[in-house]
Amino acid sequence: MALTHSEISGLFSAIVTPLTVDGSVDIAGLKRLVRHQLDAGASGVVPIGGTGEYPALSRDERKRVVAACVEEAGGKPVIPGVLSTGFQDAVEAGRDFAAAGAAAVMTVTPYYAAGTQEGMRAYFRAYRDAVDLPVMLYQIPRRTTVAVTAEGVQAMAEDGSIIGMKFSSYDMPEFIKTMKCAGDKISVLSGEEPLFATHVALGARGGVLASATIYPKIWLRIFELARAGKLNEALAEQTRIDPVVNSIFLETNPGPLKAFMAMAGMPVGGVRLPLTAPTAETTEKLQAVARHARDIALA
Repeated sequence: MALTHSEISGLFSAIVTPLTVDGSVDIAGLKRLVRHQLDAGASGVVPIGGTGEYPALSRDERKRVVAACVEEAGGKPVIPGVLSTGFQDAVEAGRDFAAAGAAAVMTVTPYYAAGTQEGMRAYFRAYRDAVDLPVMLYQIPRRTTVAVTAEGVQAMAEDGSIIGMKFSSYDMPEFIKTMKCAGDKISVLSGEEPLFATHVALGARGGVLASATIYPKIWLRIFELARAGKLNEALAEQTRIDPVVNSIFLETNPGPLKAFMAMAGMPVGGVRLPLTAPTAETTEKLQAVARHARDIALA
């Protein structure tokens, strides 16, 4: 039975793709990472988004990553990212992931050759018809330079193109407008750690967070507090992890995140080009934060 918007709630960890010393995908390490999320209480996992280095993986590697996550998840939703620039590539990826057992796909707004608002809505309508999976809209305008308006999200929700979205933007007025237009029709998930508690307090049903790949437990506590209307307590809890969040985004994700994970005792290998290991300055800051983050439980 297809995943519905009412089933998308809670923490969906945006996980990194572990790599071996020779740079190949570490399937055993990937499965351990999935287990780490689910044992902590995550609702599901989101592999091969930006955090999972989608653009740096081959088509075959992406299929293997999704299949391994599905195998380890034991029925929990696996919602892989689809970050392709073109429609046909995105369709091929979606079909691959459907065959691998994914519960849905999280498809980014088309970029590089960016369309109009109507063009993006038509893109997602056609994508829904071409891929035998529910679709979540992935909106991250600081990366793609484009965004579907709140009214556009509403139209896509009403015609069944999408069942949810990851809202990755600091534009609070647009978030509030999106919740008013579509919050009762789809599951809106926060993609911004600094705004996560506030997004949940304003109606987001959960989040897709990169730092949850290492610290799922604290984000689950923040989620429960914010959902219960205890925003001040949620924000107070969030201050404990703010230094981690600030440091892992000093350079392009997931370079600093992977380096930090090794410092915290959870090595997952390096990154693929064009990403490189963090600079000496960033590494020094990561090390300082890692020393002070030892009281944050990994699980």
